Amino acid sequence: MKPEKEIKNNPMFWYLAVLTICSTIGLQTWQTLFNNFAVDIAGLEGNHVGVIQSVREIPGFLALLAVYVIMIIREHRLSALSILLMGLGLAITGLLPFYAGLIFTTLVMSFGFHYYETTNMSLTLQYFDAHTSPWVFGKQRSYAAASSIAVGLAIYLMAFFLSFLQIYLLIGALIMAASLWALTRKPEQQDLIAQRKKMVFRKKYGLFYFLTFMAGARRQIFIAFSVLLMVQKFQYSVQEVTILFVINNLINYYLSPLIGRSIIRFGERKVLSLEYLSLVFIFLGYALTDSKWIVAVLYVLDHIFFNFAIAIRTFFQKVGDPRDIAPSMAVGFTINHIAAVFLPALGGFLWVWDYRIPFFGGAAMALISLLAVQGIDSSIRENKMEE
Repeated sequence: MKPEKEIKNNPMFWYLAVLTICSTIGLQTWQTLFNNFAVDIAGLEGNHVGVIQSVREIPGFLALLAVYVIMIIREHRLSALSILLMGLGLAITGLLPFYAGLIFTTLVMSFGFHYYETTNMSLTLQYFDAHTSPWVFGKQRSYAAASSIAVGLAIYLMAFFLSFLQIYLLIGALIMAASLWALTRKPEQQDLIAQRKKMVFRKKYGLFYFLTFMAGARRQIFIAFSVLLMVQKFQYSVQEVTILFVINNLINYYLSPLIGRSIIRFGERKVLSLEYLSLVFIFLGYALTDSKWIVAVLYVLDHIFFNFAIAIRTFFQKVGDPRDIAPSMAVGFTINHIAAVFLPALGGFLWVWDYRIPFFGGAAMALISLLAVQGIDSSIRENKMEE
């Protein structure tokens, strides 16, 4: 790997770092305030909140359309404009405290968030080589973890003397200001390989598609059911869940760059094998434990291993045509969100029957993924032979 100083001298490193911090702050603000704002101010019921949460995933499912947007807007500009859109959606949330208004502002915010995530993955893989990009992704996650803690504390303090409207406007305006700064920057390199401006589906990317889908499914089980288990079965309080959230982000602030270095040193197959083998036991632990403390440890470990998914992106970097990075990241992001369409609802139905079933399903998916990643090295070798 190149020296850190040399990597950070690349203007695109700090460009994406600033926008990643903005994206994290925006999403964390939305997640922190949404339920209280929806219930206490907008007067919504559970069915309304459920619909809005589903609507929030629609832009992720439509991320593949970013391929057509970059036909008219340079990709790094789209990143900044996406953050501008996210900030706008957040800023106007407090101005529209009713059902249709929250659907609209959620869509605006979510399109900004998901399109930034898509372009960020693409730009990182284009501007940093296979020996550098894992560390860059790890560093971005480190900045994101620190930003999550900072904005959580800021909202906690602001809530004592500012209204929902004022908090939304303030944080949204700050994000928009940062995006306008980004629009004045010129971090691009002129000698990059031109990206294909069309959808790309290739047989040789099949393993990337499969692992991306499985990672999305695993994420949905983690988001939908791990905290539900802690609250419903183990009676975790809001304060206890918040403490775990802070612990997770503190660990990830220091650990994420090390995960990136591990991918560089040991390769994607070994890192992902460790992740999926561990997830088998983590999901089984969720299903079988009767200990409040063990489930807390499992939750922290689950959150740590979520960052190992960086290796799926860097695996693509090694097997993919450099011209396919942008369209493939867009397609991959859409595939990642397929599970979000049906898995929470299906898992919720099974949860009512027996809460352990979603976690047994997660363990089975982790085992299938563990078997699948054993083909990574052969895929990389085959790609090199084709070249």
